[in-house]
Formats: sequence, C-alpha cells, structure tokens
Amino acid sequence: MHSTPQAQAGSKWIALLVAGAFFMENLDGTVITTAVPDIARSFGVAPLALNIGVSAYLLTLGVLIPISGWVAERFGARRVFAAALALFTLASVLCGLADSLAEFVALRMLQGAGGAMMVPVGRLVVLNSTPKEKLISVIATLTWPALVAPVLGPPVGGFITSYASWRWIFYLNLPLGLVALLLAWRLIPDQRATSRRPFDLPGFLLSGGALLLLTWGAEVCGGQDPDWTEAVACIAAGAALLWALGRHLKRAAHPLIDLAAFAIPTFSITIIGGSLFRMAIGAVPFLLPLMFQLGFGLDAFHSGLLVIAVFAGNLMMKPATTPILRRFGFKPVLLVNGLTNVASLAACALLSPATPVWLIAAVLFVGGLTRSMQFSALNTIAFADVPQPRMAAANTLFSTAFQVALGLGIALGATGVRLGHWSARQLGIADWPAIDYRLAFLLVALVSLLGLADALRLDPAAGAQVSKA
Repeated sequence: MHSTPQAQAGSKWIALLVAGAFFMENLDGTVITTAVPDIARSFGVAPLALNIGVSAYLLTLGVLIPISGWVAERFGARRVFAAALALFTLASVLCGLADSLAEFVALRMLQGAGGAMMVPVGRLVVLNSTPKEKLISVIATLTWPALVAPVLGPPVGGFITSYASWRWIFYLNLPLGLVALLLAWRLIPDQRATSRRPFDLPGFLLSGGALLLLTWGAEVCGGQDPDWTEAVACIAAGAALLWALGRHLKRAAHPLIDLAAFAIPTFSITIIGGSLFRMAIGAVPFLLPLMFQLGFGLDAFHSGLLVIAVFAGNLMMKPATTPILRRFGFKPVLLVNGLTNVASLAACALLSPATPVWLIAAVLFVGGLTRSMQFSALNTIAFADVPQPRMAAANTLFSTAFQVALGLGIALGATGVRLGHWSARQLGIADWPAIDYRLAFLLVALVSLLGLADALRLDPAAGAQVSKA
C-alpha cells in the first residue's frame, strides 16, 4: 500500500528531525577529544584524568540503550523522545558550567542517559511513521550522523576550543536542542503500546553488565599504554554475560530484548555480518588521525583536512543511494560495494608519507562513498521485512548490536596497531614509516571482508518490497 503525499512529507520531516538529534548525540561522543587538555586545565587535573569524561558518556549509552524499547512502549515514543532531548540539552548546558572533574563526569553520564533514549526511540518513531516504499531514502538520512560526526567531531572541537572556549562545545547544543524539542512535540505522533509488558530486571542487569564491560574494554584498548590484561578480562567477561543474556532472553516470558527478529534473514544479516562491518568502520576514525599524525608526522590541522575527504565521500553518496539500491537491489549492492569498501581499507596499508596528497584524498574519498552506501543498505534491509508489531523489539536489538559493534571497533583498531607492530618486527620492516598503522588497516579490511559472508546467503530478491517500490 502506498502512502499519501502528506504522510510521505511528514515522515521526511520526522526523519530530518531525528537525524539532527542523532548528529548532536554522535558529535558529543567525539567532539571533546581535542578539547581534553583545555578542560583538564580548567579543572586543575592531568589530561589523562579526563578520559573518564569521555568513557562515562559511552558507558552510560551502552548500559541504558537495551531498555529504550520498553520505556517507549510504557510511556509513549513522543514523550520519551522529547524527554530525552530535554535531558540531553540540559545536561549539555550543565557540562559547560561544570567546575570540577567529578561534576563533569556525573553530567556526562546524565547526557549519556538522554542520548541512550534519544537515538533508538527516535529511530523507532521514524520506522513507525515511514511507509516501506520510502524506507531507503529515510534510512539514508538517518545514516549520515553516525558516519559524519566521528569525522567532524575532533576538528570541530579543536576549532571551538582554539577560537572560543571548550565550554561552547556544550553551550551550542542549547539552541539546537530547544528547536528540536519544539519540532518533536509538533511532528511526532503519540505512539504507545496497547498492552504493558513487565520489566525484565534480570535481562537489564545482564545486558547492562555485558555492554558496560565490552565498552570499557574497548576504551582501555584505545587509551595510551593500555593495560591488556584489564582489556582482555573486560571483553571476555562481557562476552560471557552476552552468552548468558542470550540464554535468558530465549527462556524469559517477557524478555527485555525479543530475539524473534533473528529468524528474519534480512534482519539477521545486519546483526551478524553488519556488526563486523560496523566494527571495521568504527576503527577507521581511531586509526586515520593516529597514522597521519604519529606515522606521517602531520599536524592536527592537516591531518583533519585529509580526513574530511571521508566526509566528502559520505555526502556525495547520499543522493545516489536510493537510485542505486532501486536499480540493482540489496544483495548485489551489498556484495559489490562491500568488496570495494574492503579494497579501500586495504589500500590504506599502501599509503606512506611519500604518497601524493591527491592520492591519499582519493582513497579516503572512495572509502567514504562505500561506507555510506553500505551503512544505508544494511540499516534499511534490517527493517525491510520486519512486521510492524515487532518493529519496537527489532529496533532495540538493532540499537544494542550497533552500540556494541562501534565500541568494539576501537578495540579492533588498537589491537591491529599492536599486532602490526609485532608483525613488522617479525618481518624486519619495523623501520618503514607508519607500518604499525598500515598493517592494522589490513586486519580491519579482513574483518570487513568476513562481514560480507552473510550477504552471500541473501535471496536475490531480498528487500524487494522497499528497493523496487
């Protein structure tokens, strides 16, 4: 059934609103990284102590995302999304006013609580208000914040810190949040479940503990001089809790996260293979600046200029996403574009300080193109065959897997650098410029390649109801 023009226009505006909220949330995860020295100076602490401010935000996201579906069903999507926006905006302003590290960390956790509800509930609102034939273009709109914000975050934070004050990183969310809040109350329908299911406390404790440990393990991997014993112990314990969570969810009468959507092939591909792809992509914003600055000897400004080529590729692909998916279908695009993405990641291993700037930019630009397409294709096909009554449960499962994969991407990048350093010594090429990072990109490319195995199992007509609409 095709929707009316009014419904299509409404879903488009809702998607733009939610994408803007996503951008705020994603940007705040990375924007303070370049401001850490100035923030530490304001609080009278060592810069390394500020790592907890970055980690607290991501850890809170990981713990609270699994309950977002239950909260939306209980209190209504519009109320929860608007409340999350208000909480996120208020916490942002208070972060800018913080006078001590303890205050700052507590307020970053409050900000993370808002973000944990804002992102999955916002996506659920869009999925419920979008007709299937418009799903590709709408999901493409929702995809760009996750791709663009990690790239723009560090240079934007550096610019604001250099020419104003680090506090303005948070103050700028106030006007954006207020406008988004007004639009949310006007545009978003008041959706809520007709029946109330009990809260699954054991499921929450298991999922929260698993995501907490996995995210913290990833953060330890990404830090300076990481404690590998702590990192491995956290990730192993997190994986064990995930296994226990899976057993619990299969047996619980009212599970916090419904695993029934796994039986839908087009959904399961984005959880299993798609998570490997997102891990690989999550490693890129971690590896590129390090390779350019520590390996190639570039300053932060010129390193940032090169990384913007990825951002340009993301933007250039967005208008072409829908026509390409409609013309060729999901399976061919996922395989061909996925292989091109693997090649662009592997090509980073061939870069060196002697490589012409235009060639480096071209490799990064192609990588941005392919990642944007793959993100949009995976995120769209995930919900192409999910029936409306199961959309909330599928969205919670998707959001949880998404957060885990992106967090583990940092661990993958850090592990790749350490393995690259060991391999370079074994091969007698340790003196090659940036060789640790270049070899790390080979590992990242391999993980991305493994993620394509799921796409081979797809039916050629998979997702046809949205790609041929």
